[in-house]
Amino acid sequence: MILVIGTIRAPVEAMERLREPMAAVVAASRAEDGCVDYAYGADMLDPGLIRVSEAWRDRAALDAHFTAPHMDAWRAARASLGVGERHLSLYQASDPEPI
Repeated sequence: MILVIGTIRAPVEAMERLREPMAAVVAASRAEDGCVDYAYGADMLDPGLIRVSEAWRDRAALDAHFTAPHMDAWRAARASLGVGERHLSLYQASDPEPI
């Protein structure tokens, strides 16, 4: 399994306008083959910070995700609303254990 974990930052005044494009990319990504989980969430203590959490079956699924048409729309929305400071990391995970 591949995990993508990190943050992106948006201007606080753009957060409400980001809801629709974020919801669209989350829904479309969750429907992709190989997507195990895909979520964005606003940090409760740091306005404008969005936490990113993704889980993919394998690297091929993640690579296909990067070229999906809804990702172009999301990239355009991010750029137009001033989203920046992307800090995302990819992790290989094996043998997940519930805690």
